[in-house]
Amino acid sequence: MASFRSNFMRPLLAAGLIAGALGSAAAADIKIGVAEALSGPAGQYGQSIKNGFVLAADEINAAGGINGNKLQLLFEDEAGKKEQAIDVFKKLIFQDKVLMLFGPTLSNSAQAADPIAQGAKVVVFGTSNTADGITSIGDYVFRNSVTEADVLPETLRVAIKHTGIKKVAVMYGNDDVFTKSGYDNFKKALEKLNIPVTTTETFAKGDVDFKAQLTKIKGSGADAIVLSALIAEGAPIMVQARQLGIDWPVIGGNGMNSVKIFDLAKGASDNLWVGSPWALGNDTKENLAFIEAYKKKFGAAPDQFAAQSYDAMHIAAQAIGKIKLGGDLEANRKALRDALPNVSWTGATGPFKFHQATGRGGKPAGYDADQAAIVSVTKGGKYIIEK
Repeated sequence: MASFRSNFMRPLLAAGLIAGALGSAAAADIKIGVAEALSGPAGQYGQSIKNGFVLAADEINAAGGINGNKLQLLFEDEAGKKEQAIDVFKKLIFQDKVLMLFGPTLSNSAQAADPIAQGAKVVVFGTSNTADGITSIGDYVFRNSVTEADVLPETLRVAIKHTGIKKVAVMYGNDDVFTKSGYDNFKKALEKLNIPVTTTETFAKGDVDFKAQLTKIKGSGADAIVLSALIAEGAPIMVQARQLGIDWPVIGGNGMNSVKIFDLAKGASDNLWVGSPWALGNDTKENLAFIEAYKKKFGAAPDQFAAQSYDAMHIAAQAIGKIKLGGDLEANRKALRDALPNVSWTGATGPFKFHQATGRGGKPAGYDADQAAIVSVTKGGKYIIEK
């Protein structure tokens, strides 16, 4: 596998992005700000995201860095809170003077904090926020997390094909940008597929008892639950559904696509359908190399969020390697923004490129991921790919 790891890094070497050595003593660290939810309920995602960044940066630095310069990741905990994300962005941009930002973890926080980066003309690169409208904030906003609008119709199509679903009940969090966006896109997709909705139930962040909503769902005549939730609420919803005898398929969004479901929902985690460009069972050489390296470093299997941050770091490294970094931070930030849309990369999540989103008034805005979804279902504590 050592020879393969060398082959995996060869595209960076061939592109002249990673020098064979540190070079002169004048080489400097490239400071990258990483604002993620490292605590609180969203820490379920943030810690995986951090691991993906650390793994990729360590690989790049071990190979000599970018044009002789080492990556320095400056982590800040935004705790999944909008106000804290705004404060962290300001610190990283104006005090720490980072070249670019990764994060934040949740779409709620991205909608609040990304305008700070846009106003300061600093690239902000999301790896986990998938709600509609994030990249319409402006042309310094990027993400490699595929939107719910692109993933959910495919997840529904595959689940319906394999389970014969005829009618569904819908549950969603009505106080979060991500879960509300997921609901909106599920609704559109269900209408397009002519799948009737028997009842629509809502909940809020921090809720722990969902039995009233689930009892209504059980009596509604549905044969599946469509669920737009973060895992903190989604896992207990699955547990309580199974306790009530609801053993139907659960079709989830991006927030439910985590190996942590097997710990949080324990024996109630089967028959969950999710979609993502990444799957643990995807046996491409790039993904197998990533999984092996992740397990070796962190002692556990990665999830979608680790894979996306890992690839994002490599995507950014490609762009940084194409620009000439000088003493003018503002010019460096602008050069990176100009280089990033042209990057293509094949990594753990497969072939990747950006496409430009449309902003307000039809104007070009930021950049979204151009990737296809892989649909998986949970069985016996594993994700199984279905087509």
